[in-house]
Amino acid sequence: MESRRNEEEERKRIDIMRAFVESQDPSSKEVDNLMLRRFLRARSLDVEKASQLLLKYLKWRREFVPKGCISESEIPNEIADNKAFLQGFDKKGCPILLFLGARHFQNQQTDGLDEFKRNIGYFPLSCSIFRNCIKLLNCSTKSPGFVVYMLDKTCSRIPAGEEKFVVIADLQGWGYSNSDIGGYIAALTVLQEFHPERLRKLFIANAPRIFATVWKILCPFIDKETKSKIIFVEKRVLRSTLLEEIEEEQLPQTYGGKQPLIPIHQA
Repeated sequence: MESRRNEEEERKRIDIMRAFVESQDPSSKEVDNLMLRRFLRARSLDVEKASQLLLKYLKWRREFVPKGCISESEIPNEIADNKAFLQGFDKKGCPILLFLGARHFQNQQTDGLDEFKRNIGYFPLSCSIFRNCIKLLNCSTKSPGFVVYMLDKTCSRIPAGEEKFVVIADLQGWGYSNSDIGGYIAALTVLQEFHPERLRKLFIANAPRIFATVWKILCPFIDKETKSKIIFVEKRVLRSTLLEEIEEEQLPQTYGGKQPLIPIHQA
């Protein structure tokens, strides 16, 4: 009975939210109710806050991804790193994204940082905090275009009836040369603000001790809901932990499963 009332309340608020956002941005007519519901849930069913977030997302999407998607030709270096793989589904039917952190490096070219700085204005973080973080750490990051590409590809594999995905971030061999703070913050922001209620679980595997320093910097940028979905897994229990959520047939071969790794651009 309680669940039924909650569903009715959600539907009512979705209708109110739709009427408002369509009055502000006609392109929102193309947004389905599932997406509206995700934004609502991300803001605890607060119609005003959810509407503001969705409108900001639509504006960002139009201006940052004017063609509707990020093509491989726009991110050739990131594709060449061969650091993201997309294969298999967990026990709930969520697609599995595997990211190898040791294959990601900061961009040492200034144009990458300049492009990133131009786009952080779209990110609904405290701009002063974000810019100070970039300045203090003097980190040059690659464009968040690959983050958008990666999340778009993963979401495209979500089957009907499911809305979430699972991420395995493997930090085996990770070192300070891989500590792209700005890139991590950009990824977290795009995930939390522009893909709300999409993440089911994030397994961080094989994290070295030195990652603890980076984690302390990142924590203030991770909201409570996202933190509840992050699981650090030690190597000795990695396979057994993953098997609790993923059948052996769907588990990547690198963790003793039967799924071959498929580079994300080939998925």
